[in-house]
Amino acid sequence: MSSLVENSYKRKLILWVTWFVASAFFAYQYILRVMPSVIMQDLMQQFDLDPILFGQFSGIYYIGYAVMHLPLGMLLDRFGSKKIMPICIILAVIGMLPILFAENWMLAIIGRLLVGIGSSGAILSAFKVIHHMFGPEKFTRMLSFTVTIGLMGAIYGGGPLNYLCAKFGYKLVTMMLAGSGVMLSLIAYLVTPEFKNTQQQSMLTNIKEVFSNKKILWVCFCAGLMVGPLEGFADLWGKQFLEVTYGFNANVATSLVSTIFIGACFGSPLLSYVAARINNDNITIFMSAIVMAAGFLFLLSGIGNIMLLSIVFTIIGGFCTYQTYAIFKASTYVREHAVGLTTAAANMIIMLFGYAFHTIIGTVINASGGSESAIALKNGVLVVPIGLLFGALGFLLIYLQEHQGRRFFTLGLKGL
Repeated sequence: MSSLVENSYKRKLILWVTWFVASAFFAYQYILRVMPSVIMQDLMQQFDLDPILFGQFSGIYYIGYAVMHLPLGMLLDRFGSKKIMPICIILAVIGMLPILFAENWMLAIIGRLLVGIGSSGAILSAFKVIHHMFGPEKFTRMLSFTVTIGLMGAIYGGGPLNYLCAKFGYKLVTMMLAGSGVMLSLIAYLVTPEFKNTQQQSMLTNIKEVFSNKKILWVCFCAGLMVGPLEGFADLWGKQFLEVTYGFNANVATSLVSTIFIGACFGSPLLSYVAARINNDNITIFMSAIVMAAGFLFLLSGIGNIMLLSIVFTIIGGFCTYQTYAIFKASTYVREHAVGLTTAAANMIIMLFGYAFHTIIGTVINASGGSESAIALKNGVLVVPIGLLFGALGFLLIYLQEHQGRRFFTLGLKGL
């Protein structure tokens, strides 16, 4: 009897450690995601980049991240987290090497693409580990804990990373991050158990079912228009914007941007409470878009101080967690057997908009005077609230169609 209890305790310990390692990988990839914003000037000088090229360099991360969702999902089903998760970590590490050893633009692009591909395995590995550990009934709760840990990586990828780069130099810090990734990969391989193969033979059929569903594509498109606060501003242009337009020093600027991630980290339970009270995903997402748009319009007014901006960014961060509800909304349009694939596909499509925001903002900034111009940066960041307002309109149309049946307001949604 004691041996059974001991074996059960050992199994639970292994699974909890595995969950923590998967969550740590999620935090690690967040640090790598926001890193370009911290060392923007160094990278632009090293690779001789203008704002457009720098936006493409940072945004290519999202291409690798998004397009590998489905292939990695199938590989995880086929080979398990024990093999795939360490490989993904190593790919992210390899992607950082051009920062250390190269000055060629194409090598930098390839490296950033590899970082995105490797990072894609973080959330998917977490999905798989949580599913096997806790089952569907506790999946959402445990995933929220994983996201909280991941967002802590984004927080420490701001101010603390900026301090370390200023003290030791960005190349030494990059080398330290690469070494940490190698260690994390080794730990992941050693502690992760082999999970049973759950590959579905009808995967291609399921993919066709998901991507031919116009309702899913419309929800993902509207949700994608709303990723600007995190994937356009916080991930890249926020620090530069605050330094140039508000005159803050680098430490203050990165710390302020980090409050967006703090808001996302701790604001998720509040939004969950609000969503439960509203009891409608469309209105929850619509409200999130409006609040975030109002926050960015206040930011662009230029009248804020450190305290006010901290509050505004915290609120914006809290409502950035709308993505959870958008992905869930998309999953309601398919049968049970395709829910897992739908969530992966929805996350993939939404993340692709990160590249669009990075590129469009960079293009507008470059066309308006460059990254040292306050007017140019304001013009570029204006793209974020515009996207939010169009996304809000999209979810309002879905609400009107589903709950009021007003065909006049569907604007082409008929038949979705």
